[in-house]
Amino acid sequence: MRLIRTSAYLCFYNLMETASAYLFVYGTLLLPTNQFGRYLNVHCKPVASAKFKGRLYDIGEYPGALADDSANTYVYGSIYLMDDASTVLQVLDDYEGIGPNDPLPHEYIRTLLNVETESGSVNCWIYFYALPVDQHHQIPGGDYIQYLSNQSA
Repeated sequence: MRLIRTSAYLCFYNLMETASAYLFVYGTLLLPTNQFGRYLNVHCKPVASAKFKGRLYDIGEYPGALADDSANTYVYGSIYLMDDASTVLQVLDDYEGIGPNDPLPHEYIRTLLNVETESGSVNCWIYFYALPVDQHHQIPGGDYIQYLSNQSA
């Protein structure tokens, strides 16, 4: 099944793409060996460490996050200020498999969420996992980089 994109949808989609210039990253994009992480470092400015209430899962070669206001756990990551949000998000949408030519259902969904920093909240784009997590292991502590470090130790 393919999503049909009308001109009205594209207009709305483009408007949403520029609703925030901030991006919250919690997974493989934080790794220096990741090609798209290097892309972010060229086209974005790191702003702050941050977190949101939710759960983080080991999906295999990468993590998947779910927001949950009632959770007692957090997902930890970093906020970036994008130099050209529309372009950066288009590149990342393709990387995350949610571009206009990617088949449905998508593994991720991009949405806005207020994340917590030491100095307050910031409204950021986040890629949330969109498929069932029943068969996946929850990452204790909600920090993917720490989790990888513990796995290799």
